[in-house]
Amino acid sequence: MMKVKLVRSPNGRLERHKACVRGLGLRRMHQVVEVEDTPCTRGMVNAVYYMVKIVEESRDATQ
Repeated sequence: MMKVKLVRSPNGRLERHKACVRGLGLRRMHQVVEVEDTPCTRGMVNAVYYMVKIVEESRDATQ
């Protein structure tokens, strides 16, 4: 699991990037959500790297 925080507004951004932010479960500025650390969510975070910040990653979630 990893925690992702929305640090910049998605207003005026590409529709694909807005969809990634919504897909991560982020609705408001400075909101923190916990998402599963999968290649799919990693790709979404990488696509909108300029709007989000990874707050915390847990390495031993599967152990």
